[in-house]
Amino acid sequence: MTKQNEKWTLNRTVNLSVLVQLAFLGSLILGSWVNLQRQLDLLQRDVTSLLESHKRSADKVEALQEKVISHEFRLKQLEKESQE
Repeated sequence: MTKQNEKWTLNRTVNLSVLVQLAFLGSLILGSWVNLQRQLDLLQRDVTSLLESHKRSADKVEALQEKVISHEFRLKQLEKESQE
């Protein structure tokens, strides 16, 4: 058996299955990116809604706090008047 001088060669041909696989991979990447953008838009809308709801709740709490202070003042006045 004689040892032949073998060279490694790179087959540069691209067959149809490789092109189909690359196109499929590209469409998966693009579809994932579009889905991610849609999810981010939904998340942004939800966060905005949550922040608005939080602001409304904070405003209500502030109004209630003012009423509590007013009622406490009235009670103190009534207690003072009843002791006299």
